Order: sequence, then C-alpha cells, then structure tokens
Amino acid sequence: MQPVKMYTTAVCPYCVRAKQILKSKGVAEIEEVRVDTDPAQRQHMMDVTGRRTVPQIFIGDTHVGGCDDLIALDARGGLLPLLNAHSA
Repeated sequence: MQPVKMYTTAVCPYCVRAKQILKSKGVAEIEEVRVDTDPAQRQHMMDVTGRRTVPQIFIGDTHVGGCDDLIALDARGGLLPLLNAHSA
C-alpha cells in the first residue's frame, strides 16, 4: 500500500473525515504533518500544493488534494487503485 501523508491542523473536521475515509479503505498509518504548530511546514505545503487549506493529502507521490477531492476520487473508483499502486 502506498504511503499516505496529510497536512492537518488540530481542529479540522475535514481532516477527521479524510482520515476516516482512508482508514475505511485499509490505510493503517497516515503521516500527519501539523501545519498549525509548524509555520515552516505550512509554507512548504503551500509551495508544493499551491493551496492554503487543510487537509492536503498525498498518496505516494500523488497530490490528491483536500477532503472533497478525496471523496470525489473515491466516487470515481480511483482511490483504491491509487492506494494499492506499486511504487516503481
């Protein structure tokens, strides 16, 4: 399974929802990067994604986006194949 990294803050209902969705798909471990406690990480997140909002979700090297993007990816049937893709 691909590694999952999520930029989050302490009080973020969308972050909680995204984690629930990922766990329901069998993701056991999510690398959580708290941008509310580390301004450098927030800047890095904005530089990499072009977005200011959390969560910002990465599956492997793929930037999925936020919670709505994750839900849309799952609705299109793309979430499980991305999670289960083999790294080169």
